[in-house]
Amino acid sequence: MATIEVRAAVYRGDNGDRLGIEQLQLADPEHGEVRVRVRAAGVCGSDRHVIDGEWQVPLPAVMGHEAAGVVEAIGAGVRELAVGDHVIIAWHQACQRCAECTGGKPWACTRVRSNDSQLPDGTTRWHTADGAAAWPYLAVGAMSERIVVPDFAAIRVDPRVPFDVASLIGCSVGTGYGAVVNNARVVAGESAVVVGAGGVGMSIISSLRLAGASPIIAVDVSEAKLAEAKRAGATHGLIGGADLAERVAELTGGGADAAFEAIGRVATMEQLPGLIRPGGRAVFVGLPPEGQELRIDGLQLAYDGKTLIGSNYGGLVPARDFPRVAQAYLAGELPLDELISTRVPLEEVNEAFDAMRRGERTRTVIVFDEDDTAGAAN
Repeated sequence: MATIEVRAAVYRGDNGDRLGIEQLQLADPEHGEVRVRVRAAGVCGSDRHVIDGEWQVPLPAVMGHEAAGVVEAIGAGVRELAVGDHVIIAWHQACQRCAECTGGKPWACTRVRSNDSQLPDGTTRWHTADGAAAWPYLAVGAMSERIVVPDFAAIRVDPRVPFDVASLIGCSVGTGYGAVVNNARVVAGESAVVVGAGGVGMSIISSLRLAGASPIIAVDVSEAKLAEAKRAGATHGLIGGADLAERVAELTGGGADAAFEAIGRVATMEQLPGLIRPGGRAVFVGLPPEGQELRIDGLQLAYDGKTLIGSNYGGLVPARDFPRVAQAYLAGELPLDELISTRVPLEEVNEAFDAMRRGERTRTVIVFDEDDTAGAAN
């Protein structure tokens, strides 16, 4: 099978939390697959969980799962995409056949292999220079010049959407939007609180503003991030602390209608039910390290009729929801440019993760061409 050589950020697990920029061999797309030239890739906290040793994946791993780019080759049987199409990549690559998929809930697919960094057939198209298999994280491997994915995971997008913005729709923005629209089903006039003003938290805040929620309370430990959250649509910003529930209750008249945790820390996840009013919804969007357990007062939960919701990929149906988010951006309803704090080349990927660990930046995006920046139609 023919292959091409690509540069990629690879995690091998033998050099601490450092990624190496390596030359890999990428095979041509097979039946039902497409090759995409990546133009932008987001730096997400899920990748950090892996390279910090909190989640286990097959190694060596081609990191990254937020990607947007251009289709440059198609395999046999691909009918809905053409060379030159601008696409956003969906990392949760559902099987398309199980009861959950055919019932309109691909995010709940029971046969998904992308969580194990495998393409639907259980294999990979990446290999190292010595011929060993390399595994694309979440079956994407976005931090690579080119990727091969199933055709149904490449969602066509209006070419007016800049690649850096489009890449975030594939995970952080899409997840935040889905948590509000699909999971919590927030309606105009409902109150909401968002714990964590990072990339996903900011996406939740922007989507809450789009939904007409009020008040929208952002919670973080960084005054700078709270200021950014207010620009994104938050009406109030609070520094987290032990008395957070009392302060939220005061601002909302008894607790928020919907609360979102966008960090993945056990301590803040355990706080979430206490931030909502009786009958409210608590949505767990952030992902904690493996094996973590929560302590929640079950009696109070039942007595107050509160609902706890686990948000897997925001309950997204990518083919439906990605274009909706893109159109909202183009209409000026979702100011997604504001979510991107930094753009870097692939060679600066380790510095991007270091900044994330320090709590700096809202979202860093790796760009593979100098003109791949927000506000430019490419």
